[in-house]
Amino acid sequence: MPELSHRRRMLVLAICCMSLLIVSLDNTVLNVALPSMAKELRTSVSGMQWTIDAYTLVLASLLMLAGSAADRLGRRRVFKTGLVIFTVGSVLCSVAPDLQSLVIFRMVQAVGGSMLNPVAMSIITNTFTEPRERARAIGVWGGVVGISMAAGPLIGGVLVDSVGWRSIFWINLPVGLAALLLTWRYVPESRAPRARRPDPVGQLLVMVLLGSVTYAIIEAPSAGWASPLILTFAALAVGALAGLLAYEPRRREPLIDLRFFHSAPFSGATVIAVCGFAALGGFLFLNTLYLQNVRGLSALHAGLYMLPMAALTFVCAPLSGRLVGNRGPRLSLLIAGAAMALSGLIFAILDAETNTVLLFTGYVLFGIGFGMVNAPITNTAVSGMPRAQAGVAAAVASTSRQVGSTLGVAVIGAVLASGVSGAAHTAGFADASRTAWWIITGCGAAVLAFGLLTSGSWARRTALRTAERLGEPETAQSVAGVEA
Repeated sequence: MPELSHRRRMLVLAICCMSLLIVSLDNTVLNVALPSMAKELRTSVSGMQWTIDAYTLVLASLLMLAGSAADRLGRRRVFKTGLVIFTVGSVLCSVAPDLQSLVIFRMVQAVGGSMLNPVAMSIITNTFTEPRERARAIGVWGGVVGISMAAGPLIGGVLVDSVGWRSIFWINLPVGLAALLLTWRYVPESRAPRARRPDPVGQLLVMVLLGSVTYAIIEAPSAGWASPLILTFAALAVGALAGLLAYEPRRREPLIDLRFFHSAPFSGATVIAVCGFAALGGFLFLNTLYLQNVRGLSALHAGLYMLPMAALTFVCAPLSGRLVGNRGPRLSLLIAGAAMALSGLIFAILDAETNTVLLFTGYVLFGIGFGMVNAPITNTAVSGMPRAQAGVAAAVASTSRQVGSTLGVAVIGAVLASGVSGAAHTAGFADASRTAWWIITGCGAAVLAFGLLTSGSWARRTALRTAERLGEPETAQSVAGVEA
């Protein structure tokens, strides 16, 4: 890709951030609308889980395929295709007549979404080649998540209360069309010098693994954890995982290059992404149901209650990007893990749901933690992988996030459904959710532990050795520059 002026690079960053905005806004708006959707479509807790997880599951399954396809076919071309499919899927969601149709249309959205965020991150990493400048750009990218979290509950609340839940999908139409036109006009085309060949077997195994795990967790409370159906899907998941571990190392150009996990920062970033976004998915799911179904708040008032969390995410995300660029990822990760774990403890031990002051304290702490965690995940993962496969590099980090979100909603929803026997409107909701809060606390503790373990001098040496072993001296220099 040709060298761009500073102004043009900033414009490319803004266009890429627009894609993240519509994808992130879609998820936060949807969470606020869940109770209204459940009433109109007459669905249970598991039905609400599927409206979220059908999207994140397909997204996680296709992200690496989309990243490698963008490296091979052209990043701008794939990015534009994703914008079209995502926008069309949004329109279809707005007219869905029942839950089954909505879930299918959410999957259409996800096909488009899989071509947006990892490809946009790939464009950013190829546009901002200097390590510190890239870290700051990623900080801005993370700040967009904060904007979506701040704006999503409010926009969603206003739309749900005034027009209805179907209107939450309309907002993707103008933003998607604007991003499409700007991409066509200003984003240059780029490809990897030598893109990887497709890996259909690996792709199928990933889809079977993620789909089987998610289905088993969501449906287990109603079908029974020891039922033949759930045990069958659990066996499928184990078989798919074993197949991946056996098949991928034998391929010359695998979908998932397991050698990258020899780098401690890269492995740590993967685990931290899963844990951090599992905590977020569970946190949003729990609080949306609690505020509207138990406290009886409207969608708008529920959005206003969660504004402190969103505001702190918005403030801390770019701050984290600057910290990563100047001091490396450790401080951001330690703050993130500690804040998220403390937030979970407040709800698990002190019954924060019953005390408004504690409730807002928990929201503030979680907002700080989630705001700090995003930039070091992306920066560490991308810095530890070859730039020639930037699409795949960004897709691995994005896949980890979506896997975390999927598991978070699935596990927290399953725990909640088991505890309240499907009656999420009852006064016993807070007691039933206690186990879920301990899980969120554990996710925060894992972020703290892996952040400490995989961000020191030993971890940096493993990243350098891995880059050198892969024959990517430029990548090794990039890792050293970012971590310095």
